[in-house]
Amino acid sequence: MNMGTDLAYNFVFKVVLIGESGVGKSNLLSRFTKNEFNHDSRTTIGVEFSTRSIQVDSITIKAQIWDTAGLERYRAITSAYYRGAVGALLVYDITKHLTYENVERWLKELYDHADPHIVVMLVGNKSDLGNVRTVPTEEAKVFAEAKGLLFMETSALESTNVESAFLEVLTAIHKKVASKEVTRGSISAVTLGQTLGPSSEFKEERRSCCNSS
Repeated sequence: MNMGTDLAYNFVFKVVLIGESGVGKSNLLSRFTKNEFNHDSRTTIGVEFSTRSIQVDSITIKAQIWDTAGLERYRAITSAYYRGAVGALLVYDITKHLTYENVERWLKELYDHADPHIVVMLVGNKSDLGNVRTVPTEEAKVFAEAKGLLFMETSALESTNVESAFLEVLTAIHKKVASKEVTRGSISAVTLGQTLGPSSEFKEERRSCCNSS
């Protein structure tokens, strides 16, 4: 799929990347938004997000993907990072079991701060290192199903399933919004109406303002 432009779009979806330091969040971000991989593993510092526009059912969605940017090392992620997020990729390293063991804590933090309708995918990254795997695929898949999460294994290095993971999350968010499953005060509060153009980015959807009970 070609990288989309940000010139015109129907929706803006904020998606956050969470998980332990060193699991490959920044490279998942750069692989999806720029088709790049950085072999320098130094931790990113500072707030960072990138955007990419995609087509889903003839609707243009601008994905705004946020990276924790190293703050997870200091347990310094604030509620502002989660505010407005409609999707999350919870990433662990398939070769480091401790990063998987901490998934539950990340999930709790996410649900403490984010919208209850948020779409969450558990992502086992670095699938190219299967010969030193410590987290069985089936174990993670069963955990994800039990928690109601989407699940996928990826390799940012080899660009395996990175596109598929983000597209599945963004499509699931769009389905929630399109089905009117949620109303103002929930996921649709951070999506756009039919007005196209960058000037609409921070406008809230107002047509559902009176639907809440």
